[in-house]
Amino acid sequence: MGRGRAKAKQTKVARELKYYSPDTDLRALESELHGQSTKPAARATHDDARDADSDDYDDWSPPQR
Repeated sequence: MGRGRAKAKQTKVARELKYYSPDTDLRALESELHGQSTKPAARATHDDARDADSDDYDDWSPPQR
């Protein structure tokens, strides 16, 4: 008992998702498919690459003898 209300709500949500059609920005889609970017790509610096590789192991590891 009590499953009917939950199932009805799930059915309602599923139906809304199925038939919902948002406005599509066709120009943005076209530029994305052709690989044209409206924003310049940010270049990674040496410090950014170091931070990405860092996993803080050095902070927690014991000092070398």
